[in-house]
Parts: sequence; C-alpha cells; structure tokens
Amino acid sequence: MSTQDAPIRWGIIGTARINDKLLAGARTTAGVEIAAVASRDAAKARAYATEVGAARGHGSYEALLADPGVDAVYISLPNHLHHRWTLAALAAGKHVLCE
Repeated sequence: MSTQDAPIRWGIIGTARINDKLLAGARTTAGVEIAAVASRDAAKARAYATEVGAARGHGSYEALLADPGVDAVYISLPNHLHHRWTLAALAAGKHVLCE
C-alpha cells in the first residue's frame, strides 16, 4: 500500500454520543481507521475503544495528541472546550474536525 493509499487514522477526543454519527460514516468509508479514543478516565477510554473498535484508549487527551498513530482528531467535547483542544491538536500536528 502506498502512502497515498494509507488510511487516515482518526483519534476521537471524548466519548459523547455524537461520536456515533462519525463512527457510522467511518465504518462505511474506505481509507478511514478509528485508531484511538481518549477520555479523562483511562478505564473508560479502554472500554470505549473496545466498544467502537479502536486499537487504543488513552486516559488523557494529551496522550492521544502525542500518539504517532493518529493523523487527525475529532473533538466531541462540550463547546466550551473546543477552542483549547482544537489549538492543542493543531500544535501537535494533527488535522482537526470540530463542529
């Protein structure tokens, strides 16, 4: 597989229900991999990763942003946290989807 054919490896920051919409689309889209999820609680992150089929669950948002196996992040946190974590993700060199 060439670099152009490699999937975009997504990380999800947060475990909100809105993720269901992104995950539904990701499951039917070639070239998309849900690589990791993050929660402030490591056990919750691991359980959620298992639930959604992600390879890794991180116990902090910072850990997900430091994960070299994540190319892009979806930020599904409450609105007042969007700015902070969008800027942090961009500073970490990640592509960002924040609604």
